[in-house]
Amino acid sequence: MRAPVHLREARLGDVAPRVIVSGDPSRVDYLAGLLEDARLINAHRGLRVYTGNFKGETYTIASHGIGAPSASIVIEELIMLGAKIIVRLGTCGSLKAEVKLGDTVIPTVAAHYPGGLYYQYIGETACTPAAPSFDVLKALVDEASSRGAKFHLGPIVSSDAFYAEDPGFVKRWGERGVLAVEMECSALFTLGHMRGVKTGAILVVSNNLVDGAHAVNEELKGPIRDSALIALNAMAKIKV
Repeated sequence: MRAPVHLREARLGDVAPRVIVSGDPSRVDYLAGLLEDARLINAHRGLRVYTGNFKGETYTIASHGIGAPSASIVIEELIMLGAKIIVRLGTCGSLKAEVKLGDTVIPTVAAHYPGGLYYQYIGETACTPAAPSFDVLKALVDEASSRGAKFHLGPIVSSDAFYAEDPGFVKRWGERGVLAVEMECSALFTLGHMRGVKTGAILVVSNNLVDGAHAVNEELKGPIRDSALIALNAMAKIKV
């Protein structure tokens, strides 16, 4: 087995089969507070990783940084260390007026632009089938529904260029029926299929690119916590 280079403080056995990943290290610190006996197993390069317990199951919560290249490094190394189910819990920008700040989006597929990281993994200019695992998607939807959560189910797009999301970008992708934009789900879903691990995502809307509305971190703590509870309870029902 290859040894992790970036999560190098973690050892085989430190990472649980069920993992939640998120971009913001401070969000990972916050989410780790939902676990019992959470211990920090990596802080190298600011990629904070915790393992602890929730309702009798062991989980890992890890920061993957910003964008597909950073996320792919962390995902690969979590898999090296024993991850079997990886769910991204992050934020996204709404591409629809009706998808409001604080709403939850559960992606059914993540579009992406070919090239870059994807070209290096695939070896040709092709769009991979970047979709979550069906049992993870179903578990997230079932858990969100049972809790009475307001959520939107549908396609998203993963973009590598945060500041290139201009009005033309919003119009094009919104007219294609895409609900939201973020930066990492397509890499997660693609690597899941390639490496044989289960994946999924649950996202909280932090800004609306249609009307310009934007939420501050404090306003999102409740929705983030609710989404984390959905993810934790959903993952417990999936066989690893």
